[in-house]
Amino acid sequence: MEQEGGNGRLFFRGLQNRSHEKMKLRKRKSTLYLSPPNSSERSGDLLGENIYLVLFTITLRICNCFLVQTSFVPDEYWQSLEVAHHMVFNYGYLTWEWTERLRGYTYPLIFASIYKILHLLGKDSVQLLFFCQLCSWFTWYCCTRTLTNTMETVLTIIALFYYPLEGSKSMNSVKYSSLVALAFIIRPTAVIPWIPLVFRHFWQEQKKLDLILYQFLPIGFITLSLSLIIDRVFFGQWTLVQYNFLKFNVLQNLGTFYGSHPWHWYFSQGFPAVLGTHLPFFIHGCFLAPKRYRILLVTVLWTLLVYSMLSHKEFRFIYPVLPFCMVFCGYSLNHLKTWKKPALSFLFLSNMLLAFYTGLVHQRGTLDVMTHIQELCYNNPNISSASVFIMMPCHSTPYYSHVHYPLPMRFLQCPPDLTGKSQYLDEADIFYLNPLNWLYREFHNDSTLPTHLIIFSILEEEISAFLISSSYERTAVFFHTHLPEGRTGSHIYVYERKLKRKLNRS
Repeated sequence: MEQEGGNGRLFFRGLQNRSHEKMKLRKRKSTLYLSPPNSSERSGDLLGENIYLVLFTITLRICNCFLVQTSFVPDEYWQSLEVAHHMVFNYGYLTWEWTERLRGYTYPLIFASIYKILHLLGKDSVQLLFFCQLCSWFTWYCCTRTLTNTMETVLTIIALFYYPLEGSKSMNSVKYSSLVALAFIIRPTAVIPWIPLVFRHFWQEQKKLDLILYQFLPIGFITLSLSLIIDRVFFGQWTLVQYNFLKFNVLQNLGTFYGSHPWHWYFSQGFPAVLGTHLPFFIHGCFLAPKRYRILLVTVLWTLLVYSMLSHKEFRFIYPVLPFCMVFCGYSLNHLKTWKKPALSFLFLSNMLLAFYTGLVHQRGTLDVMTHIQELCYNNPNISSASVFIMMPCHSTPYYSHVHYPLPMRFLQCPPDLTGKSQYLDEADIFYLNPLNWLYREFHNDSTLPTHLIIFSILEEEISAFLISSSYERTAVFFHTHLPEGRTGSHIYVYERKLKRKLNRS
């Protein structure tokens, strides 16, 4: 699809003389709406015709990388960086998804390759290890994170560029289907938005048998074989992780262990929140876009409906359809006349304020505290006897991928019940039923006490008796969020056990 250059020209065309603009608009349309040019014109390429817009976009995303210093969801670390760290440095934590073979090693292998190169060069400092993360407000918030949803979205955008949509100058069935297959290997649910698109392509293709035999089947066979081989190397046995993933999350719907929402949640909360202030422009654009783009709207609605059938819902699951929505927002803005400049200013300011807040302020404490632990590892002469216990909702913080030191660490576990037990409680649930009693039972012997505790501020008062009796003192405080809820507090506290002072008093 040729959108970038066209949108750039559309936005700046409003600066021209209005009377002159009306005459031109009747004679020609933006390149976004044009039919394919004749064969004598240069065909479109991935960079597009406006190289300056491409360079600006790249520069913007590089700045984006440095201006996102908060955490979103545990998977951005535990299902990518932590696994890659374990692959290269032989220490790190593999969650239950890996023991049950629900995840594949294809995506973590990308980061593991970077880690290995840095290790071989002797440049595997913790700062350079984080460099791998440099690879609307929600896009700003998500696009630089190491979530599989982010890679799924990136591959979807590139695949759309080659998708045979009417008006596109870059149609290439092999390229787009290869990218879709790769997205499916990384995250099997990536196939959901592509079902209506692939079906439309098949329906309109005259040589249907050739499309299946010479494109879809060979590409599917090659990518699936590559995935099988990679997972065979790391799991030690043949494993079809895509089937395991779909079985757990879709067929058995066991994702409800991590929370459930009503069926309408994506329509009433999730989708409006992700679109933010773009929502009215999206709705307006749906009535203005030409017929050839209806398939994109069908794709958005189809994806929302399918995900609505699953009980476990998250904002990031529908991130891949956000680029589809921006096409309709662009049509809306293009048709505005008097209110175009105010609308653009409103969108920019409202999204940037939210982007900066979520990227720099909201939920940053869990990253800051692990940076603090990492600094302790390299600056503390007594680090060989140190240990850390993270008494927070499980997977609240990153782990060895951010510390990059074989420091003994522990966190409250929360694997789902895969045996069908009734009234199942994981370790974190049991802890939060009565934290004080749990701590006294768990650490009845002082020799087993960790040297450092990490807790949310909301827990401090409840376990204060244990902290005092065990000679813990607060040594660091980190802001986390202005919106604490449930087991999550506004600040994160680091407590250190002061053994010397206890001995001196005795």
